[in-house]
Amino acid sequence: METLMSAVAPRAPAAVKRVSEVDFRSGTTLEQLSAQVQELVQLEQGEFGDQTALEVHTAKDFIFNMLGLVQKVDKRLPVANEYLLLSGGAREGVLDLNPEDLGDYAKGVDFDLDFTLLVPALKLHDRNQPVTLDMRHSPPCHSWLSLRLCDPAMLTRWNICCQDEKTRENKDLEDEEEDTEAVRGSIPSLQPPQSLDGCYFSPLLVADWFWSVVGTAVEELRRNPQRGIPIPDRVERNGPLTTLILTAGTSRILYDLLPVVSFRGWPAVAQSWLTTNHFWDGKITEEEAISGFYLLPGCSPAASPSTRPDREWRLAFSRSEVQLKKCVPYPMAQAFQAAKAVLSRLLARPRTGLSLYHLRTLMFWACDRLPTTYLSCPDHETPARLFLGLLDDLAHCILGKNCPNYFLPQCNMLEHLTDSAALLVARKLAHLRSDPAEHLRAALEQAQQACQLKREAAVAASNGHKLSSPTHGYGAGSPQDDRLAQRLQQLVTENPGKSISVFLNPDDVTRPHFRIDDKFY
Repeated sequence: METLMSAVAPRAPAAVKRVSEVDFRSGTTLEQLSAQVQELVQLEQGEFGDQTALEVHTAKDFIFNMLGLVQKVDKRLPVANEYLLLSGGAREGVLDLNPEDLGDYAKGVDFDLDFTLLVPALKLHDRNQPVTLDMRHSPPCHSWLSLRLCDPAMLTRWNICCQDEKTRENKDLEDEEEDTEAVRGSIPSLQPPQSLDGCYFSPLLVADWFWSVVGTAVEELRRNPQRGIPIPDRVERNGPLTTLILTAGTSRILYDLLPVVSFRGWPAVAQSWLTTNHFWDGKITEEEAISGFYLLPGCSPAASPSTRPDREWRLAFSRSEVQLKKCVPYPMAQAFQAAKAVLSRLLARPRTGLSLYHLRTLMFWACDRLPTTYLSCPDHETPARLFLGLLDDLAHCILGKNCPNYFLPQCNMLEHLTDSAALLVARKLAHLRSDPAEHLRAALEQAQQACQLKREAAVAASNGHKLSSPTHGYGAGSPQDDRLAQRLQQLVTENPGKSISVFLNPDDVTRPHFRIDDKFY
């Protein structure tokens, strides 16, 4: 009887396979989009092999040796300098620079790997060093830098890059004091504002000087080649950037070098950022988040009678961004990288004042706004949701011409966009958003082609089809080179996304000492 009852009893419903969510706008399943996002990220984050790691190291050696030569001959760069090395070129949105000035370079065609190096021309880290950020004449996120309070030796050394301000009438100065603000560094000046006029450190003159001395140093190294030293194929000026493309073995490595002014601490104008809640709270310390900031040579893109390209520096918080990126949930990091890949093609031509740095800013704002449980959800469709969300956020910002700087929300980074430029980019984004799968597929094909070109170059070099000069060629790897490659591979694996500082001894520029966060190697 029990057997009969069990035979006629209702059975438990069979497990129903969950139907993948569909994107309302494009009709594409989120499962498909997530698979494309993850494949693209995996392809672009391909791990360095030992040979590539060694080539990256030798290219880095060339850059640091060249900068050591600049310091030794020109004697203006700080002796014990700290450089910030960022993964990705300036066109990848690692810095807030005007996109019209960055030049056109294509991965796989012009280079295989790219980096950005911030080179402090001035390192104002000493708390006893009086510093004045003069924001009386500048829009938000920009400042003039007066060196009038610096010691005479520094003024003499940098006189070629300074400009004097004409004396203003006292009445004009009093009117300006009511409407503007002078933000001072760690040691506030007790002198009246008019005493600060003059000796303004000019970003245009600094960029010109840097381009000249780097070009001279590169030519000097070319005249005295050494075995194993990369070949500098191209040295080009792109706005404030000095761009070098080096051939190191089978790799072409692009370096964007940018002269900056480096500060410790935190500017008073950004103090309010510290009083609000952020996604990184509890993950890193406040000291790590606000360890320093920079001035980049870049004026406000908003054209106005008061804009002074020869005086205006742009505040940048790159050191903080390196720390914050470590706290971004992995699905959001995947979505951001995929969005960068599809948008870089969309924004390439014509350039309309919109850069990938705006996308990075929106990612940080989204991490603050959305719950961590949502951003870190292990669901397979999460990367697709976040990818589409970033595109929607960007479209909203463009149509409203409003993208607040993450560290200085009072600064609207899209204020300069014209209506026609905003409409053009919005149309392109709408086209992308209507078929994101197709644009991801195109980005995947481009990344695959770049990898294929790199593999073909490596095979050609190993077969001897690409002949290199004996002075620059890479011979059979010595045991020391093998150990170095293994060590570099370990550092790359263990320290993703960390800031790298370098100490150069001007008496021995062949042995740079690396610092990854707080560790020396």
